This record gives sequence, C-alpha cells and structure tokens, in this order.
Amino acid sequence: MNSRRRFIQNSSLITLAMSLKPDFSLFAAQDQILGHGDFTYKVDMKWGNLDPTKVPVVNCHEMVMDRKGRMILLTDEPKNNVIIYDQTGKLLDTWTLGLNAAHGLTLVDEGDAEYLWIVDNGGRVVKTTLSGVVVSEIPMPAKEGIYDEKMRWTPTETAVAPNGDLYIADGYGSQYFLQYDKSGNFIRKFGGDGHSDAQFKTAHGIAVDQRGGKEPSLICTSRGHNSFKKFTMDGEYLETIFLPGAFVCRPVIHGENLYAGVCWSRLKYLEQMDNSGFVTILDKENQVVSNPGGTAPEYRDGKLQLMVQSDPVFKHCHDVCIDQDENIYVCQWNAGKTYPIKLTRV
Repeated sequence: MNSRRRFIQNSSLITLAMSLKPDFSLFAAQDQILGHGDFTYKVDMKWGNLDPTKVPVVNCHEMVMDRKGRMILLTDEPKNNVIIYDQTGKLLDTWTLGLNAAHGLTLVDEGDAEYLWIVDNGGRVVKTTLSGVVVSEIPMPAKEGIYDEKMRWTPTETAVAPNGDLYIADGYGSQYFLQYDKSGNFIRKFGGDGHSDAQFKTAHGIAVDQRGGKEPSLICTSRGHNSFKKFTMDGEYLETIFLPGAFVCRPVIHGENLYAGVCWSRLKYLEQMDNSGFVTILDKENQVVSNPGGTAPEYRDGKLQLMVQSDPVFKHCHDVCIDQDENIYVCQWNAGKTYPIKLTRV
C-alpha cells in the first residue's frame, strides 16, 4: 500500500509539473531555420503581433504588398477587415467593410493608383481603394443568369489579367472560375465540380502567370486534388502540377518562383491531418525546390513524392506574401487568432 501511495503521489507531482511547465515551442521556433536548398528562412514569431483587445483577428486570410512596401493584411474580423503594417511589423492603419467572412485579397496597380479586390465568402466581390472606399462590386452570378438559383456561390479569390479582365474563383461554391472584362461584363466561366483534368475540388485560388516572358496563363488551385491546374486566359485546360500531400491555397507569383501556403498535409489520399501546414516553393519549371516547415522535396523518376509537415511551426498556412528581399509573410487560418509569421530569408 505504501508503494502504491508513493506511486500515486509521484504521478500527481509529475502531472502537476507538466501542467506548470512553460511552453518553449515558440522560443525554439524563433531561432529555427526552415526550408531547403537555396530557400532557407529564419522564423520570426513576433513580427506583426498586436494588442488583440484593440486590433483583434480571427483568421489572417491573405496579405499583399503595395508600392510603398506596406504589408496589407485581410482578416475576417469585422472590427478590422484590413490591417496595414510597415515591414518592421509596426501598425500603420486599420479599416473595415464589416465583413465576417472576408477571404480573398488581390492588389491591382492601374497606373494612376492601386486598388484592392476583396472577396467575402458570403458572396461579395468588392473593389476598394487602399483606404477602404468601395469603387465597384460584382453582382452575384444568379442575379445575372450566370448561375441558376440552385447553384451555390461562395467565392474565395480573384486575379486580374494584364488587359484588366477579372477572374473570380468560386472555391467554396460551385467550383467555377468566372471571367469578366475590366468594365464588369461577364465573359465566360470554366471548371466546375469534378475529377476530370479541367474540373476542380476546392477551386480555392487563382493567379496570372507571366514568368519567363511567356504569354500569360492562369494557375488555378484544386486543393482537394493536391494540385495547381494551368489554363489559357480563355479557360482552356493546359496541364496539372501535382503536389502530392499538399492541400495548397492560392498560388503567389514572385519573380521566377511560385509560392503557396499549404493548409493541411496528408499521409493517405484525402486524409487531412490537423495543424499540418507548411509553405511550398516552386521554380520557373514548376518543380518544388523548398518546403519551409515541410519535408524536403524529392523526385523519383521525375515524379514528386509525398510531402508532409516536418516541423510543427505552422498550423494551417492560408497565404504567403513575398517582399522585395524575398522574405515570406505567412498568414494562417484556424491558428488560435494569431498574427502572421515572418520567414526571413538566410
């Protein structure tokens, strides 16, 4: 009995000690180096941290950088949908459209000024100035006969072509990409729900690819297929870039490389592991060259092997923004209402 009492007492003390033990993971991550090859980064967990009682966030969905080098963050906290930082992480400004599902953020430079396209999962696609003045809005497709009344409309992202055409990803809805001219007139839709080459599962994001001086093309996310799919600007399917294991969000083009946040990774097909995100980087040939927070990219007989999280720094990477020094700012979904994480290139 005495031995049993000592065992219980010792077990209780160990349990208490564990409950009082500080969490050193954030401190360890602060000095951690992530990535592979020429794309390695030091983790900065403190960048952009604000007082959550004054400038709260729920999900830090996306970020862009303007001409002045300011970092513009979109959140789904209706008190401050937009948070503007300088590159040291200092708060410059906030404003809101009162959206509780703000999701997609695209910056477009029209020469005279820069503008933002903001997408809300509730169905709104809105163009604003950088200070939050609404300039225009795209009507819901059912109102214009583009969708029938039974088709779901839950847009997630936009991209703007060199000629001013606007593309909208209906990533949580009917899985189409809708194309409009610069005046807001509907041109066409392509994609749709399914498993064929030209169809999508979670058509989450879209970007215009002009790398290497080539004719513009579209890179579209099919997150459920662990892939990006390339299309012509007229919506004709070209090819699939398969990223096994990586549930990618929108593609972000910077220089000759493509960057993306990986919201989940998997060990088995379509089996998402919670809190398993990382960042992936592809070169101009769309070969994966680095996975900060994930396993090193490996090709066997020309085929990319399964990629999963290797370092528990991130939970669910939703977007990345790249600055002029090629540092990466990582926005996260479902990450405990935390602010973006900066990866400083080394």
